Amino acid sequence: MRHHNAINDYLALVRTRNAIALALALTALLSAAPSGDAASTDTLPAAAASPAVTLTEEGETFTLANGLLTAQVDKQLGVLVSLKYHGLELLAQGHRGSGGGYWSAVGRGRPGSRHAAVVRINPGTNGGARAEVSCELHNDPNSPTAPVDADYRYSLGRGESWLYVYSVLEHKSGYPAFGVGEARYCVKLNPHVVDFLTVDADRRRLMPSGEDWDKGEPLNVKEARRMTTGVHKGEVEHKYDYAAVLAETPAYGWSSTKHRVGLWLINPSLEYLGGGPTKAELTGHLDVNPGGLPTLLNMWVGSHYGGTTISVATNESWAKVVGPFLLYCNASQEAGDAAQLALWHDALARAAKEAARWPYEWVRDPDYPPAASRGSICGQLVLRHLLDPSLAASNIWVGVAAPDYVPPRLGFGPRRFGPNNWWARFVSTNFPPGAPGFGPGRFGLPPYVDWQRDAKFYQFWARADAQGRFTISHIRPGTYTLHAIADGVLGEFTLTNLTVSAGETKALGQLTWTPARFGRTVWQIGVPDRTAREFRHGDHYWQWGLYFEYPKDFPKDVNFVIGQSDWRRDWNYVQPPRLLSSKVRPIGEDDEQAEDALSQEVRSGGSEVSSTTWSVTFPMPEASRGRATLRLAFCGTHAGCNVEAIVNGRSVGETGVLPSTSAMQRDGIRAYWVEKDIPFDAALLNRGTNVLQLLSHAHSWSQGVMYDCLRLEVDPTAPFR
Repeated sequence: MRHHNAINDYLALVRTRNAIALALALTALLSAAPSGDAASTDTLPAAAASPAVTLTEEGETFTLANGLLTAQVDKQLGVLVSLKYHGLELLAQGHRGSGGGYWSAVGRGRPGSRHAAVVRINPGTNGGARAEVSCELHNDPNSPTAPVDADYRYSLGRGESWLYVYSVLEHKSGYPAFGVGEARYCVKLNPHVVDFLTVDADRRRLMPSGEDWDKGEPLNVKEARRMTTGVHKGEVEHKYDYAAVLAETPAYGWSSTKHRVGLWLINPSLEYLGGGPTKAELTGHLDVNPGGLPTLLNMWVGSHYGGTTISVATNESWAKVVGPFLLYCNASQEAGDAAQLALWHDALARAAKEAARWPYEWVRDPDYPPAASRGSICGQLVLRHLLDPSLAASNIWVGVAAPDYVPPRLGFGPRRFGPNNWWARFVSTNFPPGAPGFGPGRFGLPPYVDWQRDAKFYQFWARADAQGRFTISHIRPGTYTLHAIADGVLGEFTLTNLTVSAGETKALGQLTWTPARFGRTVWQIGVPDRTAREFRHGDHYWQWGLYFEYPKDFPKDVNFVIGQSDWRRDWNYVQPPRLLSSKVRPIGEDDEQAEDALSQEVRSGGSEVSSTTWSVTFPMPEASRGRATLRLAFCGTHAGCNVEAIVNGRSVGETGVLPSTSAMQRDGIRAYWVEKDIPFDAALLNRGTNVLQLLSHAHSWSQGVMYDCLRLEVDPTAPFR
């Protein structure tokens, strides 16, 4: 059938893109580091020939130096106040809103107020091989008033043109409960040095200046402005245009067209990053505050695109090591754009080398097990499907994560939630009174946490090969649930109660994955890959405001004809509301009240938006019987989204309130993934032409719905109801 051909074409394209990405990575690995500094650290003799690491203490600061880098750390707060590469200052100094390199969180996860500065590794005792300092912010043990004890650590080795950064966070039983919806390490960079941002092959460019940002025209979200000056005059700058899937972005950062140097953030492991291998988050951008400073982020907990969370109750004992990750500096002898490419390729090569070294031997902490105290899992995932024996999978991810859990009720309750708020409606619809609740934050903590939302615990993932064989290494001892997802397969594989012991290599053998089915496929739109990439605009989704193009692209909404239409052209990447007014009230990250007010205004007779209805027209060779199931996989929804299915003019059900991810207004094509199945009487399907309508009920302009895949299945032997 036509949709099978389209699926095969799409998967072939995905395989081609993966091959290109692999070739790029191999090229980066095999190429010489442009700076020479990074390359010199890969052999012991070269490293030994480099200047020794020194550590000096002033009244309020530590200074770590090795002849390549000089890092200055505030003892009291653990803030990186200066980072010089070959004497060139890379961090913003004395700018409004600048904080150097610092840890921050949104929620109630503040650290203790007792400060201590500790030298963990003294280069004077190891021949100048390595220095490590810790800035502790702890509770008074006799009267804990803060939720966590925090150690912010920085480490520098001989010959290394990078600084390791990590933190150890601990909540002891009896500490105040807390919830965090966003946590990151943030670096504000010197705007007189860096001016070029690289995220991936599609998003790398000379950036507007801070002055350009300040003079820009504000748009419908507070983070977006149209540039009125500079090299990008007339274009829109939006920090979410640079969001990326962290598992696919091993090195990203800023570089200098003038000085031909770069500063990159490298995560050598995914274990401490919340949300697993599909989690999209912010990477780098211009600060939205006055001055528009170049900004680099490591979002280990992120509320964006569906969000990851941490919630810890008073009686819980919890600890987590975040990192170590790298602030990697390099230089290039190339000129022009070749220099920026060379710097990025070198950073990718460094990322691959650091991943191979994980876990680091030099880290000494009881909450960071060495390699010998970790375990591994290996096996082979085998697809079995009687209704679709030709089913194939690619881009297979296999991972272990904490079992799904209900987060503790923290006692604060939801914030600013009125009876008409989408979250209140979602909870009242899906969770009975008295169920464990949710904590603080802009949307509250979710009432149920799976691997997509979890940042409280560690996760370990690896890609399987084309035959489904996988090995997951360096797993911390514990009890996990194993998950597998793959392009081309709807749903996921799960294996519960999997225990990993220290030093163990657990061989699981063949694991048979039989994806859920409710009958034979009548038709399918899209490819199950947890993105809207294959649809119209999905190949350049990161541009602000594509949803405003919808009325031009589809003046009469989408009418997709099975067997004739092409989803790359005839199915939009998002089903947005139709705007009836050119004036859209701006909303920002924390402006939930404004969105609630707008929703109420629309319900009371306002005319800013109207709902949209998409149609799928398809033939049936004969009248049907039994049970039909419409399978709707969503890769992006927003507050209050609810899709109703109508078959040949008759409503057959709806999804209920879908989770909020803000994927559309954050210029994404993937977010928290969820499947909603709508069963109905197959007798409603006629011989000949049939029409399915998808009505997306809209109350505000931001309620865009993104489909990953749609499939109609029919089982003539299964009774309906």
